Amino acid sequence: MSTESGLTTVYVAKRTVAEIIKSRLESEGIPAILQYESAGLIFGLTVDGLGEARVMVPDYLAEEARQILQTPGTEEIES
Repeated sequence: MSTESGLTTVYVAKRTVAEIIKSRLESEGIPAILQYESAGLIFGLTVDGLGEARVMVPDYLAEEARQILQTPGTEEIES
């Protein structure tokens, strides 16, 4: 996953799903931010990455975040 300014992308999804993932990580004490294209948000499109959001966490918490996201039940969020 990409690293940018001390942040690592741990999940990529549609913005609504990314919001849920962000909240899940924050409930576990891991600060997270979303990075996304504003055009996708405005037009409601998901084409060639437009409309996708990246869930980013500090580098030193990336592995812990990935482990949390691999716990049973997390894969059901995409549904």
